[in-house]
Amino acid sequence: MKFTRRQFLGTSAAAVIVAGMKAQGTVIGANNRIRVCTIGFNGQGGSHIKDLLAMKADVEYVALCDVDANVLAKGAKTVEAAQGKAPKLYRDLREVMQDKSVDAVTIATPNHWHSLASVWACQAGKDVYVEKPISHNIYEGRQVVAAAEKYKRIVQHGTQSRSNSTLIRDMKLIHDGFIGKIIESRGYVYKNGNRGSIGRGKPGPVPAFLDWSLWQGPAQEREFMVNATRPTKPGLHVHYDWHYFWDFGNGEIGNQGVHEMDIACWGHNRGLPTSVHSAGGRFGLDDDGQAPNTQATTFSYGDGSILTFEVRNLGSFEEADGGNCGNSFFGTKGYYVRGKGFFTYKENKGGARESIPVPDSAAKPEKGDKWQRWVKAIRSRNPADLPVSPLDAHHSCVHCHLGNLAFRAGRSLAFEPKTERFTEAALNPQLTRDYRKNFEVPQIA
Repeated sequence: MKFTRRQFLGTSAAAVIVAGMKAQGTVIGANNRIRVCTIGFNGQGGSHIKDLLAMKADVEYVALCDVDANVLAKGAKTVEAAQGKAPKLYRDLREVMQDKSVDAVTIATPNHWHSLASVWACQAGKDVYVEKPISHNIYEGRQVVAAAEKYKRIVQHGTQSRSNSTLIRDMKLIHDGFIGKIIESRGYVYKNGNRGSIGRGKPGPVPAFLDWSLWQGPAQEREFMVNATRPTKPGLHVHYDWHYFWDFGNGEIGNQGVHEMDIACWGHNRGLPTSVHSAGGRFGLDDDGQAPNTQATTFSYGDGSILTFEVRNLGSFEEADGGNCGNSFFGTKGYYVRGKGFFTYKENKGGARESIPVPDSAAKPEKGDKWQRWVKAIRSRNPADLPVSPLDAHHSCVHCHLGNLAFRAGRSLAFEPKTERFTEAALNPQLTRDYRKNFEVPQIA
């Protein structure tokens, strides 16, 4: 059954989904393959389709969903060519939730849709793979955690480093005290790439292929902006550059940064911080972007340890110490650099750093990429088979959100980890957003 737009807007969309679907459980297709729909695939979602199509024994594409008709048509051709059968096509993801032939969804929409789509999917009895960040704000992430638990759904966050067997081994060593107590953790993103000027916008017509109202979803509706300085782009926000506007994205710290933040939080292993300070700005760019392209953030924890995180997109694609993204962990007995190993603090000027060999007993776990682990968890119905729990994913994303809130406040903010609220009550409305009617992220009991 397909619900019309009028039917959905006549009542709460979430209520419609829950009433009609919450009793549904995952029923794998007759061919024992998991029947999947990808929602949003102009960017990262395209890689979802490519990777999952390669898993022919485990996955079957039965549907695709995108608010861009051109993207939808292109995806349909890709799937039909690979499977010999065309998928069902949806513009409105709410209709996907009503489709009982869909067992699981992968979500690669803009950030402001991630949590609502995930919660609706859980309520509809579907398992979820959701791109990073799992939420657009702190309140939303907590609702995804609650929905996964309440509706017994498998929900995996799209930070694939948690599936890396070397990192799994090394993080366990760090947690076990291999280099002593971790006193500082560091993450950084120094990507330049396509992080140049995004141009300036002016009101203009919505492209015929785009459902602009639905694209905005939980955000308050605004007029469409064409790109006045880059006319070859469909619009100022579409596609991709929504990352740099607070209504839709979370800046670079919540874009590429959330990957490194997730690793930093994984290794630091302290849960949520007690305070945060962030400073920076948007430098060297003549555009309408709101989020900083240079940002330094420090998180403090109850035991006095710190986690520092840097974002810089301005002409620094490759740093002198190697890599455009990375992580380091500093303990009382030594330190760890992602991709390079463990080291002592002994200085050998002009010579090689003194490394600490990984013990033979520290074996790497069974290999498996992010999709293999997701499929395994769906089949087993055991959340422990996931590479990262929804709660740990939420904690990593909270760090990104706190960094942005401190940056926008222009001062340090005190935070209560247990309640996930600010010490200063006047700041707590910023934990969520003013949702558009019928697109509210519901509070899950």
